[in-house]
Amino acid sequence: MTPRKPVDTGDPDRLYTVTGGRSRADESFDLVTLIVSESAPTPGMQSEHARILELCEHPVAVVEIAAELGLPVTVVRILLGDLLDTGHITARHPRAAASVASLPDSALLQEVLHGLRNL
Repeated sequence: MTPRKPVDTGDPDRLYTVTGGRSRADESFDLVTLIVSESAPTPGMQSEHARILELCEHPVAVVEIAAELGLPVTVVRILLGDLLDTGHITARHPRAAASVASLPDSALLQEVLHGLRNL
């Protein structure tokens, strides 16, 4: 088995500059939250913000944005928080899993399976 190479998280000075020295990511974004841009990039906008808006013309997951930008997810979550606060993006959170109570009864599923096998 080939040993894994360490993940390159980028130059710490660059990451510090990109986030404005912030290290607390917005907790409202998980890895599969879908991001959609609500506006086009504006002149003078931070290049990472502009790139996110370009990437998110259609729904894109947070983890995909991080991969495309080559930035750690935490840094991307900080940038997304900036864009959400200014109304440049919307976040679509995945639906919560259905509760066990809302699932069909197992006896009913067994009857359906039995009926399908008899076809």
